[in-house]
Formats: sequence, C-alpha cells, structure tokens
Amino acid sequence: MFNTRSYTTSTLNSAVGNSIWIVVSFILAIIGGFLVYFLFLNRKNEIKFTGFFGWLYDFLSFKKMFLESLLKITYLVFAIYITLMSFPIIGSNFFEFLTFLLLGNIIVRIVYEFFLILLVICRNTTEIAKNTKQS
Repeated sequence: MFNTRSYTTSTLNSAVGNSIWIVVSFILAIIGGFLVYFLFLNRKNEIKFTGFFGWLYDFLSFKKMFLESLLKITYLVFAIYITLMSFPIIGSNFFEFLTFLLLGNIIVRIVYEFFLILLVICRNTTEIAKNTKQS
C-alpha cells in the first residue's frame, strides 16, 4: 500500500535539501566571483597567461566577443530552416512558396545584420577609446 506520510516526509526533506544547496551555491558563487575577479583578472596578469589560460583570461575579461560567431551560426540555422520549411508550400501555392522563401530569408538577414551592426559599433567604439587613451 502507498504510504502518504513517508512520501510527504521524503518530498519535504528533498525540498529542504534543495533549498539549502541553492543558498550554499549562491554564497560560493559570490565568493568565487570575487576571487576570480581580483586574483585572476588583475591587470597585472594580462600578459602573464598564454595558451588555455590566456584564452580563459580573454574570455572572462570580455576582450574577445563570441556573440558575433554565435549570431552568424544562428543566422545560418534560421536561414536553412526557413528555406527547408518553404518547400512543403510549393505543392499548394507556388507564389506563397516564393514569398515565404524570399521574404523569410530577407527578414532574417535584416534582423541579424541589425544585431551585427550593433556589435560593429561596439567594437569600433572600443577601438576609438583605446586609441585615444594612447595619445
């Protein structure tokens, strides 16, 4: 027979354990974030690291933007998806097929170009700021 009391107790213990872990994880994340920021991402360490740790330093200090590559990949995925999704329409209406195929890909391209323009503006502004500091 199903024991409701032991099920309730087990569920309550699990919820309490999860809640405690959430609090402990949050505290450890705060401590770890401060330690990494002040010990690893110190400006004195900027040229010290090479290889994987150099890449990790650049990644954590946001020196390299990975969003551009991610946007390009997602654009390709959506463009291929729209192209493939337009082919079932060809049997019912050829004009709708062409409209969905062309207009869908054009709209996706415009949206992604807008996001890439924002990234280029950010990159150029950062470069201008870096060049004006050196003068």
